[in-house]
Amino acid sequence: MKILTIDIGGTAIKYAEMTDDLKILSKGKIPTPQTSRADLIDALTKIYNEFPKVEGIAISMPGIIDSEKGYCFMGGALRYNDEFYFRDALHKKIPLKITIENDAKCAAMAEAAVGSLKDVSDGFVLIFGTGIGGGYIKNHKLHKGAHFSAGEISAMITDRNGTPAMDGIFGGRCGTPRLCKMYANAKKIPEDEVDGIFFFQALNAGDEIAGICLDNFTKEIAAQIFNLQVILDPQRFAIGGGISAQPIFVEKIRENLEKLYKVFPLYTPKAEIVTCKYQNDANLIGALQCFLAEYF
Repeated sequence: MKILTIDIGGTAIKYAEMTDDLKILSKGKIPTPQTSRADLIDALTKIYNEFPKVEGIAISMPGIIDSEKGYCFMGGALRYNDEFYFRDALHKKIPLKITIENDAKCAAMAEAAVGSLKDVSDGFVLIFGTGIGGGYIKNHKLHKGAHFSAGEISAMITDRNGTPAMDGIFGGRCGTPRLCKMYANAKKIPEDEVDGIFFFQALNAGDEIAGICLDNFTKEIAAQIFNLQVILDPQRFAIGGGISAQPIFVEKIRENLEKLYKVFPLYTPKAEIVTCKYQNDANLIGALQCFLAEYF
């Protein structure tokens, strides 16, 4: 059986024709329409027309998604998808079985099925990008929550005054752009000159200020993983996103977690931290897993 898997991102749509045993037969990529939901549906229809023999479509996309009704409560990076019966709109153009799921939850499904969480019953995936995506695996299954928002850790308020601005929430404080901003401000250089590649080049070249920034940045991440461990008690955390390709990022999270455990006055199980097995193809693999779970 062949399934068209689609990963809708804020800037690009990646797609692949896959078999039900996770083999990728072909892949492609196009820019994500920034204009309207109608243009997005048209773009997806054009992709489908390249693969007329597929038997279904599995979609990963940003936002809070009611995967049962195919409804997008909030579109994340694509706000034109807010309050949109996405699957119904796509069905009008493509009369196939279609599943949609949040992108971080798809990544969690990939890791649970064939990745770094496949040997545990309970695990949590954190994807570090512009914000922070999350997916909670409970009893080997994706836990979606009563309102399909389980794992939406980017929205956790970290400001003690309760300020819900981006600087006061976990995703705003610990998304990759903030690390770059911290470094730019410390070095007194324009923020638009610093991206993740620039930062880690400086870090790997021995820049002490970059090291201080990463340490402070991962201290905040470690504190929230500590809290998630206390609340959910998963067996393992898997860290993904572009930044996780830098081994020192995960190493510093582990290091700062260990410092917390050393000074914490009560017994609490320690969080196990690993790197996600899948990176660029995680959402495609996870979307297919969601499709197979739904229909087979």
